[in-house]
Amino acid sequence: MPVRSGMWASAGLLGLVLGGIPLPLVLCASLEPEAVQELFTYGSLTNRTRPGTNFQVQRSLTAGPKGAADECRLVMNQSVERRCTFVQNTPDCSQDDGFIDYLQGVFCHFQPQLLPLAILLDVFWLLFLFMALGITASKFFCPNLSAISTSLRLTHNVAGVTFLAFGNGAPDVFSAVAAFTHPRTAGLAIGALFGAGIFVTTVVAGSVALVKPFTVASRPFLRDVVFYMVAVFWTFLILFRGRISLGESLGYLSLYLVYVFTVIVSAYIYNRQKQRLNGPLQNGTPGPDLVSDSDEEIPNFLNQNIQDCENEYQPLLLPYIESTSDILLSSLNPVDSRKWRRKRWYWRAAKVFKVPLEVLLLLTVPVVDPDKEDRDWKRPLNCLHLVTGPLVCVLTFKSGEYGLHYIEGEFPVWALVLLVGLFLAAIVFCTTSNQQPPRYHFLFSLLGFVVSAMWINAAATEVVSLLRAVGVIFNLSNTVLGLTLLAWGNSIGDCFSDITIAHQGYPRMAISACFGGIIFNMLFGVGLGCLVQMLHNHQPVKLEAEGLLGWELAGALGLSLVCSFILVPLQCFHLSRVYGVFLLLFYVAFLLVALLTEFGEIRLGGA
Repeated sequence: MPVRSGMWASAGLLGLVLGGIPLPLVLCASLEPEAVQELFTYGSLTNRTRPGTNFQVQRSLTAGPKGAADECRLVMNQSVERRCTFVQNTPDCSQDDGFIDYLQGVFCHFQPQLLPLAILLDVFWLLFLFMALGITASKFFCPNLSAISTSLRLTHNVAGVTFLAFGNGAPDVFSAVAAFTHPRTAGLAIGALFGAGIFVTTVVAGSVALVKPFTVASRPFLRDVVFYMVAVFWTFLILFRGRISLGESLGYLSLYLVYVFTVIVSAYIYNRQKQRLNGPLQNGTPGPDLVSDSDEEIPNFLNQNIQDCENEYQPLLLPYIESTSDILLSSLNPVDSRKWRRKRWYWRAAKVFKVPLEVLLLLTVPVVDPDKEDRDWKRPLNCLHLVTGPLVCVLTFKSGEYGLHYIEGEFPVWALVLLVGLFLAAIVFCTTSNQQPPRYHFLFSLLGFVVSAMWINAAATEVVSLLRAVGVIFNLSNTVLGLTLLAWGNSIGDCFSDITIAHQGYPRMAISACFGGIIFNMLFGVGLGCLVQMLHNHQPVKLEAEGLLGWELAGALGLSLVCSFILVPLQCFHLSRVYGVFLLLFYVAFLLVALLTEFGEIRLGGA
């Protein structure tokens, strides 16, 4: 694939990151009070001829719901020999963001007979991007957010619905922000946010009910469903109007703050009631009202901060002091030899696949662990982070647009950042020791948060650019790509983790994560994405549903929530296997209708 002119340095850096296996961010989301306690205790097209080309570009009358004004989609109507020239001379095919121009790569750098190979490579690349999103968020972004919340001494409820919810929804939010940066890809964001909502509230929730039928906590369940219904209905009205203003964008963020406040207040009331009931029964057997999710123990695999067998392998008699080089080499090794020997061959194959990504992230992203005695202080590596971290930020921000600028036309910005980083690293190295972390070590969690966020944003931007190229090649709408590939890629990790939690006997945790996380994704995905776009263009953002499919998507999500709001209380808040099968069949029916609409089998009357 060709790299954009002037972006070779950034592309080389990004090319190293795209590999790895996503690890689920287990329950780092806004949860019901009981579960919180457990976890922490998308140009108007006119008929015209482009200068310098011999293509008469006209409005397609057959584009249907995919967006007739998307000029670039006409490339597949051109002869095979003229597709490359069309892509190069059509502004709508230009790559505004990201490091790689995928359309030029497919049509200009592969022979026509090798088009299937180019598409296959793009599919593998897309999988790598999703893998990079998952592993960066789970191993670096979320742990640093947790460390920040600990340093700020936030309560568990506040941390759960703010920092940790951001960690869990980072891939979804960054993908939405990247998609909202251009009108032609905004459909990806709408499709992904609505599609993920349907997927989570039907497939994930239905799978949890199938694995472990259970009774949900009534008040937290109704609270989360009501807030999500408000967010979905608000988005439906905005799609009907076709635009969102600055005040409405800020309203999304404010609604989430109201949600956070409601969670905190409800948790406070819950704890007060529990203490009041516990008082008279301190010396007796707990009454039936005290038996709730809060009394379950946290599953061992949720504890991310356990130091596995560290003390077991420490010298018995004489203390062993590692040299600086030993500390650097050991901290850059992502493979645990003891764990390697215990695992099966497929785990080892996946680990080998992940190693290049993990090493790159270890080289650039510091992680602070407040639960470790040394807070994960690695003096040589942390000093190196002061050099590599800022470099990653300038070379990934806006696809390296600012990092490759020259100061006064002579000195590149990245070189200045490199010099400053070397200076700071030298100071830290000379004023600290290998054994004792400095008092300002918590600042490395802020650096880790920023650097990991930049990696996630870069990968999410590439996902959006690649999905748009796939849509152009296969003449698929952005909405259907968003509700399928993008939504599945960002939600499949949560699906497996929630099912695993339910299988181990904690279904209330799983169902609370289903609803709590998607509330954050919807409100912050639309609110923050549109806000960033308005601050950049200084005008309202146009949000329009792409034909009938967009309305089907919004309607299906609203219907699924109404079903949950009505049917679950009618079942006395007990989610049975029959209800789980109903939810799965609901998603299959929705997906079938969506695909039939996409391929023109279902259309509006007279269309």
